[in-house]
Amino acid sequence: MTISKQAIIDRTIKAVNLLPADKAEEISDFADFVSKCYEEQQLAQGIQKLAAESQAFDFLKDEEDLYTEADLKEVYNG
Repeated sequence: MTISKQAIIDRTIKAVNLLPADKAEEISDFADFVSKCYEEQQLAQGIQKLAAESQAFDFLKDEEDLYTEADLKEVYNG
């Protein structure tokens, strides 16, 4: 069963109304923190998408390989 966003908001408001002011402020601070984290995540995803779709380095696809595995002196098998 999926709870609607509005139902979650209503339930949270009821819970916050039962708390003293200092505890309600803690919840407000936490909501601000979660909101900022979400915004940063959205921004990071947008930047990743922009970089992935960018054609700025397409010229490297036509460049010949300077080195091969045969040039390795030591192989890392992590």
